[in-house]
Amino acid sequence: MGTLDNKTAIVTGSSRGIGAEVAKILAGEGAAVVVNYRQKAPRANKVVTEIQAAGGRAAAVGADLTTDEGVHALASTAMEQFGSLDVLVLNASGGMESGMEEGYALKLNRDAQINMLNAAVPLMPEGSRVVFVTSHQAHFVETVPTMPEYEPVAKSKRAGEDALRALLPSLADKGISLVVVSGDMIEGTVTATLLDRSNPGAIEARRAEAGKLYSVEEFAAEVAKMVTADVESGHTEYVGGADYFSKSAE
Repeated sequence: MGTLDNKTAIVTGSSRGIGAEVAKILAGEGAAVVVNYRQKAPRANKVVTEIQAAGGRAAAVGADLTTDEGVHALASTAMEQFGSLDVLVLNASGGMESGMEEGYALKLNRDAQINMLNAAVPLMPEGSRVVFVTSHQAHFVETVPTMPEYEPVAKSKRAGEDALRALLPSLADKGISLVVVSGDMIEGTVTATLLDRSNPGAIEARRAEAGKLYSVEEFAAEVAKMVTADVESGHTEYVGGADYFSKSAE
């Protein structure tokens, strides 16, 4: 018996990277998983195929979370295909991609997170959990300066976290808990790649400063743990980057 048998999870931004690994872990624990992608259907379908080959249940859904249609498509797929919605992992983020409209980072990292939660909550029973994935660079942005290239994304993700935390009382009324997972820069993610491209050597410098950066697989395991961890709603789970706490206290 898995810890998530008969449960259904939505993992946003799960066609690759951290989200894909989280989806696989949750499926391995018994959850039916809705794998979300924005444009790259083949990648999402590959994740679903891997889950199914391992005996799990999953479905891929193309949805732009910055649109009402996108968030409702994700939520309704969970109910239509698997009959419930018990876990929402808010992993999708962005803002460093080229060619995006002005204000896109805030639209995705704050507004879309709230809209996705609002679409999901009416379908989630008491005891359900929401996990928001962020970075130390965003979580501590008000007290610890980050790289200039990343600052707009960091501030938009912090705004998203603050907006989600503002909903803690209403979530508590419904018996739904919210946990935040904050991690240092993660080796091999799209964000790290784009940051290193715009600021060559940035990831190597951060690795030297922190002593270690988590891999995608290692960080995904920590995110997945928080889906069932016995922690209070509003808890923040810190992964790596211990130096951030001394910096923030200065």
